[in-house]
Amino acid sequence: MTNNIVSDLVRNCFSAFLSKDRQTLESLLSDDFTFNSPRDDHINKTIYFETCFPHSDRFREHTIEQLFVQGNEAFVRYHAELDDGTRFRNVEYFRIEENKIREIDVYFGSIITKNQTI
Repeated sequence: MTNNIVSDLVRNCFSAFLSKDRQTLESLLSDDFTFNSPRDDHINKTIYFETCFPHSDRFREHTIEQLFVQGNEAFVRYHAELDDGTRFRNVEYFRIEENKIREIDVYFGSIITKNQTI
């Protein structure tokens, strides 16, 4: 799998989430997709769309700062801004199989204060 395929999948995932495009996001995720975060322990695709995706309407912006790809895996560092002005930085790990996102692990970062630069 080429780095371009992996990075395109990651970027398309962020774009679909931010634009609340569930159909596109569903097409990017494998049927046996799992999602992990400090709040979610190996939830499946169905539960992800029930519990996590509805929060997409709180996001105003995602900006990918760094995207590292090796083989079928990627790490992404990004900052995000919510509609209420809250800004934070996270890191996510993606595992790709057969041109679909098989797994995402989210590592929560800290809130970025108004006086702090990114």
